[in-house]
Amino acid sequence: MRGITTSAAPPAVKRILVVDDHPIVRQGLAALISSEDDLEVCGEAEGLSQAMQQFWEKKPDLLVVDISLENGSGLELIKELLAQDPEIKVLVSSMHDEALYAERALRAGARGYINKDQATDAIVSAIRRILEGRVYLSESMTERMVCRSISPGDNQSATPIETLSDRELEVFERIGHGETTRQIAEKLHLSPKTVETYRENIKRKLNCSNANELTRQAVMWALSEDQ
Repeated sequence: MRGITTSAAPPAVKRILVVDDHPIVRQGLAALISSEDDLEVCGEAEGLSQAMQQFWEKKPDLLVVDISLENGSGLELIKELLAQDPEIKVLVSSMHDEALYAERALRAGARGYINKDQATDAIVSAIRRILEGRVYLSESMTERMVCRSISPGDNQSATPIETLSDRELEVFERIGHGETTRQIAEKLHLSPKTVETYRENIKRKLNCSNANELTRQAVMWALSEDQ
């Protein structure tokens, strides 16, 4: 009597939503991800409201999210997503400094952080790792966080910018890109008074003597981040 052979069912295709305000970046990530047999890009979004709409319509298994979006912050999007669905998985893919943003992304609820310089080679493995229920960080960032957990009271290496809250850092970045208080308020759906409060907090934390010094520091920082 011949044995009965059965073929294993192919793995379910996982659905990925890409959120980035640069069309070329979105298209590149979509092409890279969709070239894998077990992954497909089910939607793309450039900002917060579109991302939330796509999230409810497409029901993705994972989102790839940039930090800087046209009308808000990827960190705020992650917090909103997790408030709606605590089980959703998010990978942050950004050009921003991993040392400054990776831990913020994890605190917001993301399961991983990858720099866009590494995304071409590593994003598929990062996505798969997170879909398996694990966390993805670069080796250097993992070591940094382990060292911080071993010596939680040692903050001597922290820079003044690291003391800014997520929203303060977002306002600081927008100041560096030349946006006025009113423009920042409109884009972040805040009142001008609230933005002014953030500006004062940033000035105090960065030891800026006046508004001009704050703007100068913000511009210098934004230029270094954009390189």
